[in-house]
Amino acid sequence: MERDSLATLDRVYFSPQTQRTYLHHIAGLARFNQSSPEHLNPEDLRQFHVYLAGECRYSAESLNQFVSAAKFLYGVTLETPFDAGAPLRARVPIGAAIILSQEEIERFFENVPSLRNRAALMVAYGSGLRVSEVVTLKVSHIDSQRKLLRVEQCQGKRDRYTLLSPRLLEVLRT
Repeated sequence: MERDSLATLDRVYFSPQTQRTYLHHIAGLARFNQSSPEHLNPEDLRQFHVYLAGECRYSAESLNQFVSAAKFLYGVTLETPFDAGAPLRARVPIGAAIILSQEEIERFFENVPSLRNRAALMVAYGSGLRVSEVVTLKVSHIDSQRKLLRVEQCQGKRDRYTLLSPRLLEVLRT
């Protein structure tokens, strides 16, 4: 069964880490129930889910990984519907964002050794760009007059504009 699962995982282009995580959860399910997952019912899944939450004290994120692994196993690999009575996703608590003071931000940027890296980090922080967006920026993407930065092919394969502060524009010119 494991070899078939890997072949199916490869077809849907999950990252190697996701593949390992899904296999880890499904192997744990099989060990817990001492049976192949194809012979299990929704109650068996629910009991394993409760075991992970209660005895193993898994985080909400890890519990949700198990639910995703089970949905993939039953829905895609075994081509059986994932029962509505099966384990539900756990609610992930949202923590408050950590907001640095202006002095902390300045101290951080002062300690970045190269101007190139400092500029890249400042663009990411100041304009809210992802790393993949920062590394694809070009000088032609800077609109100095309107103080905008064009981000091409960002998430969703769309272009977008983001604000460019006067201080960041100064650093980019340097």
